[in-house]
Amino acid sequence: MYLSEADIPKAAGFLGMPPDAFEAKYVYRTRNFIRLRKPRNSQCHFLDATGCRIHPAKPAQCRLFPFWPELVENVAAWKATAVYCPGIGTGPLVQIGTALEIADEMRTAYPRMYEPQNKP
Repeated sequence: MYLSEADIPKAAGFLGMPPDAFEAKYVYRTRNFIRLRKPRNSQCHFLDATGCRIHPAKPAQCRLFPFWPELVENVAAWKATAVYCPGIGTGPLVQIGTALEIADEMRTAYPRMYEPQNKP
């Protein structure tokens, strides 16, 4: 799970931790990205049978799913995601314009993920 710089103090505050302690326990950084550490026996430290334990402060990537650019801009990818995402196709209809605006939030939160590929 990717994090933005803004996600760290938000989640840390929700858990009552200083951001540096949250980062030391749950985060690792690469040259290009900030990521949540993946626990050995689950997908996320904060996801359990009842849902997200930090829901009000969850990272942008989680909050914006499934309205990621690579999904809303690709019909086949959207349909493939619908197979395992129980929210797709249920609830109120989200207009494509709104979905694209939400997808732009993902680009803003994680600009390095969506920068154009430098091709020769």
